[in-house]
Amino acid sequence: MSLFKEVADIQTADTLNLPTPEVVRHDEIVKPSQMQQDMVAELGERAEAIRKGSVDPSEDNMLKITNEGRKLALDQRLMNEMLEDNENGKVGVCANNIYKIWEENKEQKLTQLVFCDLSTPKQFEEKFDDEGNYVFTDVYNDLRRKLVLKGIPREEIAFIHEADNETKKKELFAKVRKGEIRVLMGSTSKMGAGTNVQDKIIALHHLDTPYRPADLTQRNGRGVRQGNQNKQVHIYTYVTEKTFDAYLFQMLERKQGFISQIMTSKTPDRTADDIDETALSYGEIKALATGNKYILEKTQLDSEVAKLKIVRQSYQSQIYDLEDKIARSYPNQIKEIQEKVDALEADVKQLEDNTIPNEDGFSKMILKGIEYTDKEQAGKAILEFCKSKSNPDIEDIGEYRGFRLELGFNSVEKQFTMTMRNKYSYNIFLGSDTFGNITRINNALEAIKDKIPDAKLRIEDIEKQLETAKIEVEKPFPKEEELKEKMKKLEELNILLKLDEKEKQVLDTSNDEIEDNEKDKDKDHERQ
Repeated sequence: MSLFKEVADIQTADTLNLPTPEVVRHDEIVKPSQMQQDMVAELGERAEAIRKGSVDPSEDNMLKITNEGRKLALDQRLMNEMLEDNENGKVGVCANNIYKIWEENKEQKLTQLVFCDLSTPKQFEEKFDDEGNYVFTDVYNDLRRKLVLKGIPREEIAFIHEADNETKKKELFAKVRKGEIRVLMGSTSKMGAGTNVQDKIIALHHLDTPYRPADLTQRNGRGVRQGNQNKQVHIYTYVTEKTFDAYLFQMLERKQGFISQIMTSKTPDRTADDIDETALSYGEIKALATGNKYILEKTQLDSEVAKLKIVRQSYQSQIYDLEDKIARSYPNQIKEIQEKVDALEADVKQLEDNTIPNEDGFSKMILKGIEYTDKEQAGKAILEFCKSKSNPDIEDIGEYRGFRLELGFNSVEKQFTMTMRNKYSYNIFLGSDTFGNITRINNALEAIKDKIPDAKLRIEDIEKQLETAKIEVEKPFPKEEELKEKMKKLEELNILLKLDEKEKQVLDTSNDEIEDNEKDKDKDHERQ
């Protein structure tokens, strides 16, 4: 670290004493909705499954869980647009604070910045469905909508993303400095370094947390800098309890703690090491130091024997695994698949006995006690059930073509699901199309009969694997003789090395006796 400081001249904000506004921090702790809490719990279950190795990384992994955890902490509608708006969530609380500050500083035309790296806008207008109902698309448009409804003129709110070239950016920044734009929203990358709008900034709002401490510093630096006319800048940080926000802030703290060890104007009293070297084993070092060929040969044999033992252990584990498959796994799989075939065949018959289609191919559907014979009305009812659902739990909502209908929510795919259940269960993802969902349900039921041949082929495949496994378990470890030979040679070397050690001890003792005799002769000579 001292060597680093000889070539690095580090000047931090605490040493420059620049005339910047005083920072007043506000930590807005937001309570999570029940849906958020349930979905966070499911993220934990997914993480545990990944830790145990029971999930293919291509299907689910920790990076995916972390990203979804960040989105969930920001707004549950980022998981699915049909989930209800939590008015007491981050976006709602932020909107209240922005409006309050806007109202209090009308005369001075003071400005505010809102930072959000997630859910950036792909369009700059709110979205509405065919019936005129508002549809959530992203946090930016939703926050602006809330602010406009509270009374802030729409022309006083801007997205940094609307300025898609340098000329537009300069015009936008000028309007913010003059107070014509009172609220500017953007991400760290677009509204970080180079955004000079500090003149009238009274508040900064962090809706989410970036991965790097430097990004948070850049955000705050848009207002806490020279040229700001205000004596104070209020920094609002929004945190949702019991979500990934706590993990993200802990990660930022850990990163900043490491960075602060190096990027400091003070003399560091700690070291930051990143060692990635391959060290020689003690045996190799000893062999090189003594020059004893037996020690070097023993070291090489030790390594070879250890590797062969690991290979043999792995082979034995495979044999044990095959024995377990022969005794339990393969027979159980065959039994389970055969039960599935029986269930599929029973479901095909159930479907045939309970299908009485009308002109458009739609059979009678019963949803929460109400009978629907019209395809469109049934489709609309399903969408209404999705919109009113308050938790991700499976819910029995009715019956169709002899199958129970169960509505749920998949937190991995962020989509509502419909399960058709009789002897076996069949799942589909629901969309926002009225007729499309009915079509998906019908297609899933009609496809049941196509699953039977594949299941029977799977049984034949497992039976072949069972026969092959019975042959493999009878084979011995292929390198058993090589291992025995090397272990015998290693034992012989150990005996030789013990003899060499004894000879060395005898030689050392003889040398000591010779030295003592020489000393006695010298003393006798001195007396004479």
